[in-house]
Order: sequence, then C-alpha cells, then structure tokens
Amino acid sequence: MNKSADSSPRQTQTGPTVLWWSHSGRDYSRDRIVRNAFESLGWTIRDYIPTFSPLGDLEARLRKIAKPDLVWVPCFRQRDAAAAQRWALRHGVPIVLDPLISAWDKQVFEHQKFSEDSRQSRRLQRWESTLLQNSTAVIADTRCHAEFFRDSLGVASEKIAVIPVSAEEELFSIQPWPSPESDKVFHVLFYGSFIGLQGPQYIAEAARQVPEAKWTFIGGGPLLDECKSIAEGLDQVEFIPRVPYSELAKWIGKADVLCGVFGTSAKAGRVIPNKVFQSLACGRPVITRTADAYPEALTKLPASESGLEWVSPGSASEIAHAVRLIRDCPKRCVSGGNAARSTFERLFSNDMVAHALCSVLETTLSGNLTRRRHAA
Repeated sequence: MNKSADSSPRQTQTGPTVLWWSHSGRDYSRDRIVRNAFESLGWTIRDYIPTFSPLGDLEARLRKIAKPDLVWVPCFRQRDAAAAQRWALRHGVPIVLDPLISAWDKQVFEHQKFSEDSRQSRRLQRWESTLLQNSTAVIADTRCHAEFFRDSLGVASEKIAVIPVSAEEELFSIQPWPSPESDKVFHVLFYGSFIGLQGPQYIAEAARQVPEAKWTFIGGGPLLDECKSIAEGLDQVEFIPRVPYSELAKWIGKADVLCGVFGTSAKAGRVIPNKVFQSLACGRPVITRTADAYPEALTKLPASESGLEWVSPGSASEIAHAVRLIRDCPKRCVSGGNAARSTFERLFSNDMVAHALCSVLETTLSGNLTRRRHAA
C-alpha cells in the first residue's frame, strides 16, 4: 500500500496534506482505519519511508520532500519519531505520534526484559518520554492509555487525544446467524496470538467446564501448547492455525459468542483489543474481562444493551458461567448480538474515528493553518 517516498513533491494539492512517516511501511489495521479517516475528511496522504530511521530527516532534506500540513508517525514507530520531529521542527510543521502501545511498557512489564528499576528500564522510559513530550500531539487508543502516557511518560494532558482502534467496516460487517438446522451445538470462538495479555489458558479451562459447547481456537503463539495441554482429551475443542485476515468475519459469523481477553496484567486493563471491535462490528456478543479502558457508561449497561458480558480477569469459572448464561437463553444471544452492533456504531465506528481525528486536527492545526493562510 505504501510507496517509498513522495515521488512528485511539487505536485499541487487541493486540500491539506499529511506526510505519513514510517520506516516499516507495514500495513496495520489501525493505520488503515486512520488513513481512511484522513481521506474521508478531505486530506491527501503522502507516504515517506526513510531508509534508516535515525537519519530519516537528512534523507528527507536530500530528497526535497515537500512541506505538508502535518506529519503523522503511525503505530509502533517510535524509532522514527526523533528524526521526524527534527524535520517537522525545521519546517514549522506540527507532528502527531500514534504509538498505540508504549515501548517501555511492552519491554519492561509485558515481556519483562528488564526490571522496572534497572538502568535499561530507566533509559528506555526517558527515551520514550522525550519522544512523546516533543510531539505536537499524542494519540491514545483508550482513556487508560492516555492516563498512562500522562502519569508514566510525562506527556501533558492537553497534548493527548483518544481515537478508538475500531474495525475495518468493509471486512467486519453484520453477519447472519447460522440457520437452526446447520449446527445445534452452541459455538464459542477465540482467535488471537496466544499471549499472556489475552489469557487464552483461562478460556481453555472454561472449555473443560462447559463440554456441552463447541470451542474453537484460531491462531498460534507462546501459550498455544499450554492451551492444548489443558484441553487435551476434549472432543468439543478444536485448534485451527491462523486463518487469512479477510476470512475472520466469516469465522465470527459461525460463532454464537466471541471471547475477548482475560489477562491479569495492568496493560490488559488498558486496552480494547481488535477482536472485541471486530466481533461487535459483526453483531456477535463478546465475553471479556472488566477493564477501565471501556467507556464508563458502557460498563454499567446490561449485556442485553451493550453486547458485552463482563467477567473478572483470569477467571475461567466466570467465563464458563457467562457461556452457559448465553447458551441457555437463545434470546439473550440474539439480543446481545444486536446490542453488540449498536455499541459498535454508537461508540467505535469508523465515523467515530473520523470525528475524533477531526477534533485532533482542529486543535493541532488551527494556529498553524492560520499562519499559512496569512503567509500565502
């Protein structure tokens, strides 16, 4: 999708332009949704992929990359930020970082590569803090991540804005329910990368407690073998390797209920994972752990109005109980599915992403665009 650089820097643009600065050029769902939001707001996107992240600003100068209205550094690309900031400062252009996750949080608390009080941890924290603080604006995917950026990385509250991850609506749309004749067995689905944040082992333990349901696990990762060991001998449990991204919606449509995440870490409570957005968009109820990441008003609604069945982190017994509640009441399943889609449209749709992005742009660019109009 991305091109190596802006091949025609002097091309006249009819609307504002954002320079998408990313060495990886990788195609993440989050990035595709944000790019679509930019385009829906009338923006032109120009891709710049520096050859070497630390020297990206020098390369941009040598290649005479045209001055945009905004520089955007997308998710996971903190390594690009310093060079992008130097170039943006030189050209008087605002710069926005959308890290999605904290590199310090991931290395220290999720992967436990360093202890929190180690020299390596402190150095990584200072490095990331400086990058975020030197940006014009920082994007968080949830209010909990916004608070983490503020409290742990020192980013000023007024610099932080929340834009939900959402789901790609052209792929994840309302799925029809299976016909009653097609499958009489209640079907529970989980898909993911089998990491601790997701807590798939708790789902496997719940499957052992509810043998009357069919449980499908899709994907692979560090905890896959543990999950298989827990579910050993259970005929109603199947493990399927990773499926193409474009086919996920069909798998969601085959299920009666989806499993979200159940990890017990602090990070697990700060995120709303892709699979939750995607399942809500497809109109399927979701069982997932309680977390402050969700809008407070949503957490207070019954499942019949939210499409979300809340359970405690790391509780296989509560997952099993939630599955039985939905299985034993077909109306609860259908009403939960309808509510799930309503929740997505009301709070997490692509239109809501565009609305949140528009607010960020208005705040970030108002003064900058005014100066440019006076200079014209």
